[in-house]
Amino acid sequence: MRVLGVNALFHDPAAALVIDGTTVAAAEEERFSRRKHGKRPVPFSAWELPELSARWCLEQAGLTPADLDAVAYSYDPELSRPAEMMGLDDPWDHLRQEYARRAPEFLAEALPGLKPERVRFVAHHVAHAASAGLASPYDDSAVLVLDGRGECASHLAGAYSDGELKVLAAQELPHSLGLFYEELTDHLGFLRSSDEYKVMALASYGTPRFREQLREYVHSDGTGGYVAHHVPWERMVPRRLAGRRITTDHADLAASAQACLEDMTLDLGRWLHDKTGRRTLSLAGGVALNCVANSRLYRDGPYEDIWVQPAAGDAGTALGAALHVAQEQEAAPVSPMPTAALGRGWSDEELRAVLEEAAVPYEEPEDIAETVAEELANNGIVAWYQGRSEYGPRALGHRSLLAHPGHPDNLERLNAVKGREEFRPVAPMVLEDRAPELFEGGPLPSPYMLFVHDVREPWRAKIPAVVHVDGTARVQTVEERTEPLVARMLAAFDRRTGIPVVVNTSLNTAGRPMVDSPREALECFGSAPVDLLAIGPFAVRRGRAFA
Repeated sequence: MRVLGVNALFHDPAAALVIDGTTVAAAEEERFSRRKHGKRPVPFSAWELPELSARWCLEQAGLTPADLDAVAYSYDPELSRPAEMMGLDDPWDHLRQEYARRAPEFLAEALPGLKPERVRFVAHHVAHAASAGLASPYDDSAVLVLDGRGECASHLAGAYSDGELKVLAAQELPHSLGLFYEELTDHLGFLRSSDEYKVMALASYGTPRFREQLREYVHSDGTGGYVAHHVPWERMVPRRLAGRRITTDHADLAASAQACLEDMTLDLGRWLHDKTGRRTLSLAGGVALNCVANSRLYRDGPYEDIWVQPAAGDAGTALGAALHVAQEQEAAPVSPMPTAALGRGWSDEELRAVLEEAAVPYEEPEDIAETVAEELANNGIVAWYQGRSEYGPRALGHRSLLAHPGHPDNLERLNAVKGREEFRPVAPMVLEDRAPELFEGGPLPSPYMLFVHDVREPWRAKIPAVVHVDGTARVQTVEERTEPLVARMLAAFDRRTGIPVVVNTSLNTAGRPMVDSPREALECFGSAPVDLLAIGPFAVRRGRAFA
């Protein structure tokens, strides 16, 4: 059974391929088109399909569109209603719905050989749920989806049993925690449906003094759903224009909304646990990328384990839709998501050919892990380009910028390299077996960087570059079995410094997608003050490349 999953309608277009119940490829369109988030989430872009990522998925498996048994499209227009009936101010939404209805024809045109009748519509939140519940390592789990909007809802609460989803609650629009946070993002002068993570980072600098006011507008309803009325943000703090100075009031408003979101997530999680009694919870939807809220739910909630889809936003619905259709058709259950490294990769010889064509002087050291560890120990910044690219917004040791965590100015240095706001944190990458020595208060292991942890007091002075203003860090643990090269580099750095941690942030500059191809890695290295590019087994040094 060969199923191609497609997310296209709102934002973060992506494609994923599931063959005989196993995920073999998944990638976001932005990595190919080089447009951040693929496109803006407006009705006039709804017709755009992830053509490049879909074609790559098929090529990766040696398939043609005619070989597909099904294409799963993560939106069902039959479930939608006119925007005005749902209380949404979206006068062109009817255009979006028309594009969705015609998706089979558009897909057949984009993928010659595909028969339109093989396109299956999968409800948006069912696709989100499958990307969590079916992709997680747990056979049975409660599942919670929170995002901006789907066809007519913004939330799903349910449980998986033997691969079947039972929906227990769904919140109808216009009430939406995702839209609540998006509106705040816009009010604070950031780009909505894009920069919500900046609001989460800013919240750590504020005091939640508007929390109770916000609870008048956003609160649980006691039946598994919630109320989220439009918030008159201007009455609390004046709008910040993009590029203007961020004040304490702005940070306080961000902190208040973040606290409100955490309260709501915890309320909904507890209700779901009361209904299901499940030990484990799987999360998806754009709100599930809020690692601070995830950690609050883990710390104060009733679940023993929480698994979050690494591509929790709309990109993940491509995989979820494919898994859902495959699960319906397969005699055996589909397999859990094997890794987040599901995107493009290049062989060592292909990388060598790119370097030769670019006429860039390079070395081939005996062990690139040792070379990088030495550079980091000497306080160099390293662009790390290894293996297949990550599915989702987090750099997880395949397309990363690395630095020494022991120098406090490396946070400012990396933010300058990337051209981003000074309040933005960077993350620690740590050997899995050493993580409990340094971090507490969150689930360990934590391979996908989707929770925050408290940094233990003795280590705060040793790794200041990765300690956020509130004493926390967004940890990524590295297991030697699944990431042997990264683990070897971390161990080599530990031998030199006594620190089993390196700084890890995404290999890109502000406003651009994460680097995906070798050429993009060279372009980023050439345009940013990075000391070493580790590309496969090869090392390119700035002093030699630009002598």
